[in-house]
Amino acid sequence: MAQVCVCQPFAKPKIVAVKTKMHLLIVEDDLDLGRALQAALKAETVTTEWVRQLADADALFEPDRFDCVLLDLGLPDGSGLSLLRQWRARQIAVPVIMITASADLNDKLAGLDDGADDYLCKPFAVSEMVSRVRAVCRRSARQASEVWNLGALSLQPRVHLAWLDGLALDLSPREFRLLVELARDPGRIVSKTVLGQRLEPLGDIVDGATIEVHLSNLRRKIGAERIRTVRGVGYQYVV
Repeated sequence: MAQVCVCQPFAKPKIVAVKTKMHLLIVEDDLDLGRALQAALKAETVTTEWVRQLADADALFEPDRFDCVLLDLGLPDGSGLSLLRQWRARQIAVPVIMITASADLNDKLAGLDDGADDYLCKPFAVSEMVSRVRAVCRRSARQASEVWNLGALSLQPRVHLAWLDGLALDLSPREFRLLVELARDPGRIVSKTVLGQRLEPLGDIVDGATIEVHLSNLRRKIGAERIRTVRGVGYQYVV
């Protein structure tokens, strides 16, 4: 697979670039394609969970568990479009990219009208798929570019870079992941349980005491006033 070179947007002190993980749900019944998607995304440091039926996808889905869903249009137990409609009716706003072997314009329009964020027609290039995933995740986070600007703080989630007042921040992988989750939608309150799930999407949920330690370190580095504790509810990033 071709390597993607990402240039830093500003002249900053050098930091080792470590790609920040995204976590995707793949809903695809084709064994070869499902395996290929998992392998390709793993090479891009993207973690995934893969199911082959609509019922399994709906049972597995939880709010804030996934950054994006790759959803096949034709599945053994029905149409991916029906699941998409159910999710949107339940106010589930996770970005969804439909995967289809059909190039029919009406199919695409129906999917977009019912809440799909993008479409991929088989066969497609892996590089295009990865780029589209990143694009819909940026739009979901209300960020127009790969650099998120939140007042004095700037983030580039894809390559684990952050700056405060123009100076590079030295954040551990977990501190950075916490910051990304809180800054994804400033003002939104994120529960400790959700943060624990997102820190280790394929492992055990990180316990509350560990999260508090990481948050304490993060506050020390970016300013305690930027992370507000809402007692009994969660945490909120304040711009």
